[in-house]
Amino acid sequence: MYPNPIKQKLADGQVVFGTGLAAFSPHIAGPTLDTGIDFLWIDTEHMPYGAEALDTIPVLARQRGVAPMIRVANNDPALIKKAYDVGAVLVMIPQVNTAEEAAAAVDAAHYPPEGNRGLSPMWTRIAGEDWHEVLETANDETLLICQLESQQAWDNLDEIAAVGGIDIILVGPLDLSASLGVMGKTGSPEVQSIMEEVPKRLEGSGIVVGTTLVDVDEIEQKIDWGYRFLNVGSPIAYGVPAVTQHITRLKSYAGR
Repeated sequence: MYPNPIKQKLADGQVVFGTGLAAFSPHIAGPTLDTGIDFLWIDTEHMPYGAEALDTIPVLARQRGVAPMIRVANNDPALIKKAYDVGAVLVMIPQVNTAEEAAAAVDAAHYPPEGNRGLSPMWTRIAGEDWHEVLETANDETLLICQLESQQAWDNLDEIAAVGGIDIILVGPLDLSASLGVMGKTGSPEVQSIMEEVPKRLEGSGIVVGTTLVDVDEIEQKIDWGYRFLNVGSPIAYGVPAVTQHITRLKSYAGR
């Protein structure tokens, strides 16, 4: 359970996969964790919840060998600290546009001397892990993700990548499309050209490149482009169309 193996998987050059948690419920999290994922994407940026709504879900993920990844609402040290303290292995910071913003995220995500995160990993009390051991070794397990979601972040990518302590840069195609003036058109040449270039720009930096997509063919394309941290839709994204298809078929069969 501790440390979670995802950091070692990435260090070994593996491609890792996750999926989105559809609702902050252990009854939803349980079967989602059984899908073979390496990490669980937990979104507190756009969903109307904070870390307090997660209860023991991050610990449940750890117990299943899955790395809980929490996306916080913004680059706020208080939110970053609470996400790790509730049990996150990875924390993702949205809209990191400059090296200064990246450095602030690194500082908030790590215990001294690498940063200034306050000490109290409360998840250990639930999980039965040794609180003192986790304090001493947390920086070795912790992963920090900064999101590239704008033209500004793309322009500043070299400077952002030079900030030590960033493990993953995740390209957010939807917000990127808005910044580029093609809102919602994630398949546009403007978005796709940047997505193709990011792994090339980061080659040799030690930073893993990630993204989040639904279409499996496109995900395979991104693997070919050098992406190694990939969120694969969510049970809602895949499940609702399947149910819709079945209901439509059965209504037709029943003469409706």
